[in-house]
Amino acid sequence: MQDIETYLDEAFTEAFHSVRANVGGPFGAVIVMDGKVIGKGGNMVSSQNDPTAHAEITAIRDACQHIQNFNLTGAVLYATCEPCPMCLSAIYWANIKGVYYCSTRHDAAGIGFKDNHIYEELNLLPENRNINFEQVNHPRAVELFREWAEKTDKTPY
Repeated sequence: MQDIETYLDEAFTEAFHSVRANVGGPFGAVIVMDGKVIGKGGNMVSSQNDPTAHAEITAIRDACQHIQNFNLTGAVLYATCEPCPMCLSAIYWANIKGVYYCSTRHDAAGIGFKDNHIYEELNLLPENRNINFEQVNHPRAVELFREWAEKTDKTPY
């Protein structure tokens, strides 16, 4: 439990920096692999003009650069708040094995962050979502996936 609190303290340091330096919202994250911090990030959405610059995403980017690999198998993420759906997806794509977080998405909603509606949208069929989703048949779609499937020198992920 001591290590968990220590790593969460580092995540809170990132979050407080984001708030105090006016670079983003009140969120921070730290990624640990083999007992070492390999990535840190605070929310930088407003300073980067990047809606994907959430703390978890910036920490994942930092960790991947640090180890020079997009695969973070065996890593653990420590976050000040429950990851939003985008960050949750990135955690899965990065193969992170565990997440420790403090505040919940409902706590975040209480201060104006509305991630929960995205969780609800994910359960809907595309045609029932609030944003219009429409599948379009394009002749190159099959060609593209076929080329990828047949590619012998690809880096799988």
